[in-house]
Amino acid sequence: MSNYKAKELAEVSEVERLLREDVTPWYKKKNLTLLYLTLVPSALGVEMTTGYDGSIMNGLQSVDTWLEYFNQPNGAILGLLSASLSIGSLLIIPITPYVCETFGRRKSVIFGSIVIVIGIILQTASVNIAMFVVARIILGAGIVPAVTGASQLIAELAYPKERSVLTGLFNESWYAGAILAAGVTLGTFAWPSNWSWRLPSLLQLLPSMLQLAFIWFVPESPRWLVSKDRTEDALKILIKYHAEGNEDSQFVAAEFAQICDTIKMEYESNKHPWKEFVSTKANLHRLLIAACVGLFVQWSGNGLVSYYLSKVLATVGIHDRREQNTINLGLMCWNLVTGCIAAVVTKYMRRRVQYLTAFTMMTICFACWTGASASFTLTGNSSAAIAVVAMIWIYYSFYNLMMPLTYIYMTEIFPFIYRSKGISFQLIFNKGATAFNQFVNPIGLQRLGYKFYIVYCVWLVIETVIIYFLYPETKGPSLEEIAAIFEGSEAKVDFGMQDIKETEAFQIERV
Repeated sequence: MSNYKAKELAEVSEVERLLREDVTPWYKKKNLTLLYLTLVPSALGVEMTTGYDGSIMNGLQSVDTWLEYFNQPNGAILGLLSASLSIGSLLIIPITPYVCETFGRRKSVIFGSIVIVIGIILQTASVNIAMFVVARIILGAGIVPAVTGASQLIAELAYPKERSVLTGLFNESWYAGAILAAGVTLGTFAWPSNWSWRLPSLLQLLPSMLQLAFIWFVPESPRWLVSKDRTEDALKILIKYHAEGNEDSQFVAAEFAQICDTIKMEYESNKHPWKEFVSTKANLHRLLIAACVGLFVQWSGNGLVSYYLSKVLATVGIHDRREQNTINLGLMCWNLVTGCIAAVVTKYMRRRVQYLTAFTMMTICFACWTGASASFTLTGNSSAAIAVVAMIWIYYSFYNLMMPLTYIYMTEIFPFIYRSKGISFQLIFNKGATAFNQFVNPIGLQRLGYKFYIVYCVWLVIETVIIYFLYPETKGPSLEEIAAIFEGSEAKVDFGMQDIKETEAFQIERV
């Protein structure tokens, strides 16, 4: 059992066998299509908010009225303004698993969205740096419960065939928010009044309002309902959306039995979930991966562009405000296109292959980016400046190949009983890395220029090696079955090899 690979697990699974027999695409299923039309806007809004924030902080650094209002922030002050979002996220992480596990995925999204709205209103009304920082701390505190709830809601509600694509699009929606912010900032940056930065800040409300408008039409996670002994409600949701109302569906019978039995075994075998979460060999492996996923998604050089593109462009002689904002908008559009393609690719490419391809090519691109920046600094060659911009775009093509896997991988490697905790643990490293980068990057760029890029070149090599040796393949099995990859014969998983329609759990619910 300990030598199981993802493919082997899928071949023995009753759920996977029945899933393969379903050849009807999702858009020909009325109920499933309705689910996606409400689930996608209600869940993707939180990453849009994060993307909007990254892009607007980029854009505001090219808005003269914002710079003048806050006394030309630079270095550590600019780092604090950007990092305050992540500081707020770190503060709320300890209670996030409790909120998500106690009140459910939907209420976690609602709670987070309301906090985000409060933070945005205060940020828009800021009259000094202190108020701006506090507002962004509140904004960051709302993002974490919204992200944690939304990512699990997608993974646990989606039909298995679309799970990886939808979860991948969840992370890539970051760029939809970034495009909106880049476009708004480009349109307002030349306004002579403070509304040149207050209006872009206020419009950050839009993604959260989208969430709050649609979340009421989205059902709760069936897995969370089962964990709260609301099995009848969970079964109704699965029948409606995964079987189009067919109460005799063999697939839903298998899926429901596997969910019920696996969650029951998880709770029975884990009497002290928090203690076992940080002590067993399998969970320590998961936690190490979660830490790496959280760090790598922020410490791969992308933080330079996400929040400080104007300063990166300035190092190669591009100082014009309109040109900087235009490049920012174009890059965000490119990222959305390549990111959506990458999300679809997750349906076909194995996880390790996708990760290793992305990080290997990111390392090469960043090295070329560094070399071109050095050439411009030493020679003033305008072709080198063009090469830097081109390498940023190529680099992001491969960064976006990796980006959809962030929450796909997190929801896959952690069993239900640990999933909220695992995602929150990943977010500790993610937001910690973001805060560190947001604070350190402007200082590094200011003092070292292109030489600061060398640090990321070396670190990308280290990341690639770690991924090769640490990350297992998880594509193929259901969310419940992946536990066997980490725990072998000790995994608490019902593979459903018996006739599922005759299981006690299913018969009780049908009665």
